[in-house]
Amino acid sequence: MGTSAKVLTPREFGRVLEHVRQGGAAKRNQCIVLLSFRAGLRACEIAGLSWEMVTGPDGHISTTIAVSGSIAKNGRGRIVPIHAELKTVLASMRASQGYPTAGPVIRSQRGGHMTAKSIVNWFSALYSKLGFVGCSSHSGRRTFITQSARLLAKVGGSLRDIQELAGHRALTTTERYIEGDREAQRKLIQML
Repeated sequence: MGTSAKVLTPREFGRVLEHVRQGGAAKRNQCIVLLSFRAGLRACEIAGLSWEMVTGPDGHISTTIAVSGSIAKNGRGRIVPIHAELKTVLASMRASQGYPTAGPVIRSQRGGHMTAKSIVNWFSALYSKLGFVGCSSHSGRRTFITQSARLLAKVGGSLRDIQELAGHRALTTTERYIEGDREAQRKLIQML
């Protein structure tokens, strides 16, 4: 299980985004990163994502990702709201591909779906280039879950909401993904 993957700080995430904005496959690479960090998708879900899962009946990028049970772990499909930054990249990438209505969102060099292993290896190479230790393809998902948990109080949500976004069967699984915040703990104690 990838719960020990490092949670990235906002600054580290900024470095990741800055790095992937360069090169020939910049839009695709940004999309891979944002699907992990802004939607909490697993490597197998990023690899299996198709345009039907991110487009609405009107043919435009939807407001949600309909993660199909066929690509989700344990067949547990779910609906994840699309972050504005991800929506912009998806729309731009789709336009550059001629507005496909089906097929892989993240294409391999041959034009088909990438494999989950390819996504895992892609993240490994990315973090290695950046000199990030302890990171894996699960770091984006863990960062997504941890950041979501920290923002819960502001939106009036509960851990159940994060559990559903993550597609976890048990709340205890979701809890293992959330990294504590020592500074917040120190402030909390001082308020007592």
